[in-house]
Amino acid sequence: MIIEVVVYNIASALKAQEGGADRIELCDSPGDGGTTPSLGTVEVIRKNVSLDLYVMIRPRGGDFCYSSYEFHAMKRDISHCQKLSVDGVVFGILNADGTIDKKRCGELIKKVRPLKVTCHRAFDMTRDPFEALEDCIEVGFDRILTSGQQSQAIKGVELIAALNKKAIGRILIMPGAGVNEETVQTIVSTSGVGEIHCSAFAFSESTMQYKNPNIQGMGSEEGSEYKIRTVDPLRIKKIRGLAESSIKL
Repeated sequence: MIIEVVVYNIASALKAQEGGADRIELCDSPGDGGTTPSLGTVEVIRKNVSLDLYVMIRPRGGDFCYSSYEFHAMKRDISHCQKLSVDGVVFGILNADGTIDKKRCGELIKKVRPLKVTCHRAFDMTRDPFEALEDCIEVGFDRILTSGQQSQAIKGVELIAALNKKAIGRILIMPGAGVNEETVQTIVSTSGVGEIHCSAFAFSESTMQYKNPNIQGMGSEEGSEYKIRTVDPLRIKKIRGLAESSIKL
């Protein structure tokens, strides 16, 4: 069982490695569902983490239908990631009609080889998941990260199972979104997948001694200025154990 952990900062990447993750997906902006992280962050993690490092290539939050300027930015980000010796990248581009943009996805995949490529949850916003599955195979993606076109993978597990059955030997299907200690056994046993994507997140307190009582967070009232998102290594180990115990022999 391959365990991929999504991380949003350097500390989380180190914690994911401590917890025995097989691979990390490095992103920025969790509130947007993940965007491209800074090159400095990529470089520091690459130098200090030995497990496979995949980097999100997504120029902004919102939809996955990009302008020519945004597409050019994605190509430049891929070039920079190649220079930093990452193991793979994660992206997805859609046409306005809800289909996979095969032309531009194919162009990026050709550019990034021999690195591995995951189609992220843009897949979940397509009009027809089986049409999108065939399109992803055609253009050369190595895997698809999907919640089964639902808000959480547990709700889309039947579709995930159907996709995995149809994809066997052609592309990997990796469930993600809400994969945790409560859901992972059902997801793995029902779908038959060999990889899962989880966050295993936790929050640590800020080391700030002074806290401005008038501003709890930049742009919010939630106190997020004094909470740091990280990863719990023990959660990763528990999720792995539960996932592996659910594999059908």
